[in-house]
Amino acid sequence: MTSQFTQRRECRAAAFQYLYAWSVNQPSSPTDDLRLFFEHLEKPRDYYGFAEELIHGAIEHVAEIDTHIKALAHNWEFDRVAKIDLAILRLAMFEMLYRKDIPPVVSINEAIDLSKQYSSADAKRFINGILDRMKDKLGRDSRKPVTE
Repeated sequence: MTSQFTQRRECRAAAFQYLYAWSVNQPSSPTDDLRLFFEHLEKPRDYYGFAEELIHGAIEHVAEIDTHIKALAHNWEFDRVAKIDLAILRLAMFEMLYRKDIPPVVSINEAIDLSKQYSSADAKRFINGILDRMKDKLGRDSRKPVTE
Protein backbone atom coordinates (compact mmCIF):
# COMPACT_ATOMS: atom_id res chain seq x y z
CA MET A 1 0.00 0.00 0.00
CA THR A 2 1.43 3.37 -1.03
CA SER A 3 1.04 6.27 1.35
CA GLN A 4 -0.62 9.44 0.07
CA PHE A 5 2.69 11.27 0.67
CA THR A 6 4.60 8.80 -1.52
CA GLN A 7 1.91 8.83 -4.20
CA ARG A 8 1.87 12.64 -4.33
CA ARG A 9 5.66 12.72 -4.54
CA GLU A 10 5.61 10.22 -7.43
CA CYS A 11 2.88 12.24 -9.13
CA ARG A 12 4.90 15.44 -8.80
CA ALA A 13 7.92 13.69 -10.33
CA ALA A 14 5.77 12.45 -13.22
CA ALA A 15 4.22 15.90 -13.72
CA PHE A 16 7.67 17.49 -13.70
CA GLN A 17 8.94 14.98 -16.28
CA TYR A 18 5.99 15.66 -18.55
CA LEU A 19 6.30 19.44 -18.17
CA TYR A 20 9.99 19.22 -19.01
CA ALA A 21 9.30 17.19 -22.16
CA TRP A 22 6.44 19.55 -23.06
CA SER A 23 8.77 22.58 -22.74
CA VAL A 24 11.31 21.01 -25.07
CA ASN A 25 8.85 19.80 -27.71
CA GLN A 26 5.20 20.81 -27.46
CA PRO A 27 3.02 18.05 -28.89
CA SER A 28 0.47 18.61 -31.62
CA SER A 29 -1.98 16.37 -29.76
CA PRO A 30 -1.66 16.76 -25.98
CA THR A 31 -4.32 14.08 -25.40
CA ASP A 32 -2.37 11.44 -27.34
CA ASP A 33 0.92 12.66 -25.89
CA LEU A 34 -0.36 12.30 -22.32
CA ARG A 35 -1.77 8.84 -23.07
CA LEU A 36 1.63 7.71 -24.37
CA PHE A 37 3.42 9.32 -21.44
CA PHE A 38 1.30 7.53 -18.85
CA GLU A 39 1.52 4.20 -20.71
CA HIS A 40 5.28 4.21 -20.14
CA LEU A 41 5.07 4.73 -16.38
CA GLU A 42 5.23 1.78 -14.02
CA LYS A 43 1.83 2.25 -12.38
CA PRO A 44 -1.63 2.48 -13.99
CA ARG A 45 -2.77 5.88 -15.26
CA ASP A 46 -5.42 6.32 -12.56
CA TYR A 47 -2.63 6.26 -9.94
CA TYR A 48 -1.35 9.50 -11.50
CA GLY A 49 -4.58 11.49 -11.22
CA PHE A 50 -2.86 14.19 -9.14
CA ALA A 51 -0.09 14.41 -11.77
CA GLU A 52 -2.65 14.97 -14.50
CA GLU A 53 -4.26 17.78 -12.49
CA LEU A 54 -0.86 19.43 -12.07
CA ILE A 55 0.09 18.99 -15.73
CA HIS A 56 -3.17 20.40 -17.08
CA GLY A 57 -3.15 23.26 -14.58
CA ALA A 58 0.46 24.26 -15.19
CA ILE A 59 0.02 24.21 -18.97
CA GLU A 60 -3.29 26.07 -18.81
CA HIS A 61 -1.72 28.83 -16.68
CA VAL A 62 1.79 28.77 -18.16
CA ALA A 63 1.70 32.39 -19.41
CA GLU A 64 0.76 33.77 -15.99
CA ILE A 65 3.19 31.47 -14.20
CA ASP A 66 6.02 32.53 -16.52
CA THR A 67 5.18 36.19 -15.87
CA HIS A 68 5.65 35.56 -12.14
CA ILE A 69 8.92 33.70 -12.72
CA LYS A 70 10.24 36.55 -14.89
CA ALA A 71 9.34 39.11 -12.23
CA LEU A 72 10.91 37.09 -9.41
CA ALA A 73 14.09 35.91 -11.15
CA HIS A 74 16.17 38.93 -10.19
CA ASN A 75 19.18 39.54 -12.45
CA TRP A 76 18.39 36.47 -14.52
CA GLU A 77 17.20 36.42 -18.10
CA PHE A 78 14.20 34.13 -18.52
CA ASP A 79 15.64 32.54 -21.67
CA ARG A 80 18.70 31.45 -19.66
CA VAL A 81 16.69 29.46 -17.10
CA ALA A 82 17.43 25.77 -17.65
CA LYS A 83 14.41 23.89 -19.03
CA ILE A 84 14.64 21.42 -16.14
CA ASP A 85 14.52 24.23 -13.58
CA LEU A 86 11.73 25.95 -15.48
CA ALA A 87 9.61 22.78 -15.38
CA ILE A 88 10.17 22.51 -11.61
CA LEU A 89 9.31 26.18 -11.12
CA ARG A 90 6.16 25.96 -13.25
CA LEU A 91 4.95 22.96 -11.28
CA ALA A 92 5.57 24.55 -7.88
CA MET A 93 4.19 27.93 -8.95
CA PHE A 94 1.00 26.30 -10.19
CA GLU A 95 0.55 24.63 -6.81
CA MET A 96 1.28 27.83 -4.91
CA LEU A 97 -1.04 29.99 -6.99
CA TYR A 98 -3.93 27.64 -7.74
CA ARG A 99 -3.90 24.78 -5.25
CA LYS A 100 -4.84 26.44 -1.98
CA ASP A 101 -5.24 22.98 -0.43
CA ILE A 102 -1.45 22.59 -0.54
CA PRO A 103 0.62 24.69 1.90
CA PRO A 104 3.19 26.75 -0.04
CA VAL A 105 6.09 25.36 2.02
CA VAL A 106 5.14 21.85 0.84
CA SER A 107 5.32 22.99 -2.79
CA ILE A 108 8.69 24.64 -2.15
CA ASN A 109 10.14 21.60 -0.37
CA GLU A 110 8.94 19.26 -3.10
CA ALA A 111 10.44 21.54 -5.79
CA ILE A 112 13.78 21.61 -4.00
CA ASP A 113 13.73 17.81 -3.73
CA LEU A 114 13.03 17.55 -7.47
CA SER A 115 15.90 19.93 -8.19
CA LYS A 116 18.28 17.83 -6.06
CA GLN A 117 17.28 14.71 -7.97
CA TYR A 118 17.10 16.07 -11.53
CA SER A 119 19.04 19.33 -11.80
CA SER A 120 22.43 20.82 -11.04
CA ALA A 121 23.83 21.44 -7.57
CA ASP A 122 23.23 25.20 -7.86
CA ALA A 123 19.62 24.86 -9.01
CA LYS A 124 18.13 24.40 -5.56
CA ARG A 125 19.28 27.86 -4.42
CA PHE A 126 17.89 29.49 -7.56
CA ILE A 127 14.57 27.64 -7.32
CA ASN A 128 14.27 28.23 -3.57
CA GLY A 129 14.94 31.96 -4.02
CA ILE A 130 12.21 32.41 -6.62
CA LEU A 131 9.65 30.29 -4.78
CA ASP A 132 10.42 31.93 -1.45
CA ARG A 133 9.76 35.36 -2.99
CA MET A 134 6.50 34.01 -4.45
CA LYS A 135 5.49 32.65 -1.04
CA ASP A 136 5.96 36.08 0.50
CA LYS A 137 3.62 37.61 -2.10
CA LEU A 138 0.78 35.13 -1.56
CA GLY A 139 -0.60 36.82 1.54
CA ARG A 140 -1.52 33.60 3.32
CA ASP A 141 -0.06 31.28 5.94
CA SER A 142 2.65 29.35 4.13
CA ARG A 143 2.44 26.35 6.45
CA LYS A 144 -1.30 25.67 6.25
CA PRO A 145 -3.73 24.81 3.49
CA VAL A 146 -6.63 27.13 2.87
CA THR A 147 -9.85 25.37 3.80
CA GLU A 148 -13.04 26.92 2.55
